[in-house]
Amino acid sequence: MDAAHSNRLIHETSPYLLQHAHNPVDWFPWGEEAFQKAKAEDKPILLSIGYSACHWCHVMEHESFENEQIAALMNELFVNIKVDREERPDLDEIYMNAVQMLTGRGGWPMTIFLTPERKPFYGGTYFPPADRPGMPGLPRILRAVYQAYRERPADVAKSVAEIHAALQRMTETRSSQKPFSREIIAEAAANLARAYDPDHGGLGQAPKFPNAGVYELFLRHYHHSKDRRYLDMIVHTLRKMAQGGIYDHLGGGFHRYSVDAKWLVPHFEKMLYDNAQLMRVYAQAFTITGDPLFKQVATETANYLLREMLHPEGGFYSTQDADSEGEEGKFFVWTPAEIERLIGPQEGEIFNRIYDVTEPGNFEGRNIIHPVLTVEQASKYFGREGSEIEGIIASAKQKLFREREKRVKPFRDEKIITAWNGLMLSGLAAALKIAPSVEYFDAATRTVDCFFTKLFRDGFLLHTYKDGVAKLPGYLDDYAFFAVGLLDLYEVSLDRSHVERAGRLCDIMVEEFWDEKNGGFYYTGKSHEPLISRAKPVFDASIPSGNALATQLLLRLHHLTANPHHLERAEKVLRAYYEAMERQPFGFAHMLCALDFYLRKPKEVFIVGARQEAAVKALLQSLYRRYVPNLTLQLAGPGEASAALSPLFEGKTQIDGKPTAYVCHNYACSAPVTTPAELELLLEG
Repeated sequence: MDAAHSNRLIHETSPYLLQHAHNPVDWFPWGEEAFQKAKAEDKPILLSIGYSACHWCHVMEHESFENEQIAALMNELFVNIKVDREERPDLDEIYMNAVQMLTGRGGWPMTIFLTPERKPFYGGTYFPPADRPGMPGLPRILRAVYQAYRERPADVAKSVAEIHAALQRMTETRSSQKPFSREIIAEAAANLARAYDPDHGGLGQAPKFPNAGVYELFLRHYHHSKDRRYLDMIVHTLRKMAQGGIYDHLGGGFHRYSVDAKWLVPHFEKMLYDNAQLMRVYAQAFTITGDPLFKQVATETANYLLREMLHPEGGFYSTQDADSEGEEGKFFVWTPAEIERLIGPQEGEIFNRIYDVTEPGNFEGRNIIHPVLTVEQASKYFGREGSEIEGIIASAKQKLFREREKRVKPFRDEKIITAWNGLMLSGLAAALKIAPSVEYFDAATRTVDCFFTKLFRDGFLLHTYKDGVAKLPGYLDDYAFFAVGLLDLYEVSLDRSHVERAGRLCDIMVEEFWDEKNGGFYYTGKSHEPLISRAKPVFDASIPSGNALATQLLLRLHHLTANPHHLERAEKVLRAYYEAMERQPFGFAHMLCALDFYLRKPKEVFIVGARQEAAVKALLQSLYRRYVPNLTLQLAGPGEASAALSPLFEGKTQIDGKPTAYVCHNYACSAPVTTPAELELLLEG
């Protein structure tokens, strides 16, 4: 970073954009000033999209954007625009689709060339500063693209037209006429299971990403089918992840992905959305298996997020970088000598043997700590009692964590993103069910208050907040994820305002994003700035698809409020993508979960009683300790006009003055029950 240079990014709030504010490149933020300059000077636009935790984004900045000669060439030939994909996922969606059409692959940093009308005609990802074998350097690309724009306008126009037509086709849907069938879910699970790695868990080989949506689909399918293979695959995967270097064994939380097949060497950035989703999956797996490791991982992950990523006023930050002091992973790795100096040679020898810390190292001469021996194995190997080994591990972890806190920490991107905080509410709600905590509950409550105080303006949700500034109209993901998070939080708080707010967000979502002609939801709302294409994303990526969670939201609200319009719209979405679910289950795990909810119908649990009564708490605990994937829960006080909360409550009263539960399913209700054992029997049926 060179303070001798400043460009227009200096006025932005995004940490990623501010990282480029002193490049010699004359960067513009996305906006009319850049477009007008491109039109006035008849220059093509170089659009660069990345994010703050992206390692190769930092590499390209250092190699090319800080290079005076390359920057001069960029400034001479192009109008240069820099975008933070986390602030503008709408732009990232459109232009990444274009890059994938052009090159057959995608990723970040994204480098794409546009006409002054913002239409793409050429692009790629990372380009080096000079030619390398099989990879042209950025200067060669710049000159070639500019020459094509100047000398072959017909070719450019043809490319623009083809890409634009393909982008438009991506939004088209056709309503399936096939009858809905549960078999599609079983077939999808079976097809996905073919990619399972029986050695190390997870799907596929290196690089290996967590696939939270697929894990949830497998847990659902196990619950319904009782096919033990699906549970075994998830248990094996979650254990291997929890024992790998992808998990932070000192501070808690997961890194982005593993560069190898065995979850050992991670790409070290930590993302809020990964940790929120994995916390939920581990909590669900605990309710099925009772494995204490799963509860430990869920709570350690929640503790990490509260400690490192929570804004004092509520809301969770977005990411932590992979790099510190210019080196990837430096904050997280150790040598044997460092550990033995801190905890002593005897304990150090034991800890290092258990956690695979060696002189050669397992990562660039240093060590990512991860267990390779169980407590029982270490007990036999060292001739110590298991309890003594456990004490050595616990003490060592505390000492190493305190020492690590003295290191230079990876950069933290303190943007607060609405959609990701919605996922976090769902994760915290799942953690609260297995590990009640005042701290978790307070963090969730403050987060909700933060968003409705700071990020809800003039009747609309905003996408991001940082440094006191909330901005950018909310996208589909923001409305759907946050509303689903509110419904999940309601199940542990029983605060009816969460349901009401979720319903309000759903109504805005439908008004702004619904496609009246074909069904489904657009990514941007009617009030959003016009773009070259109005995307309608349906595939899961590192986060669920907005259409999938919007469908889950509609279905859950229908079963909470009996609003028939929610059900009708959910059916239209499922019908629009039913055949795509059959063809490509990997991209539709969350939509398949929505289909499962629709076809099987939820167990609708109604409890009449005061929230703080011991008997009500006992009934709730019988729910929380069970895995019931399709469930809605509502509570009304004994004196409340319960039918006013939901017409589904009508006629449901207490029996003999005791807190009473009713379970309804598929339009039929059970006799009322008053004990946890009776309620559990109804949930099994």
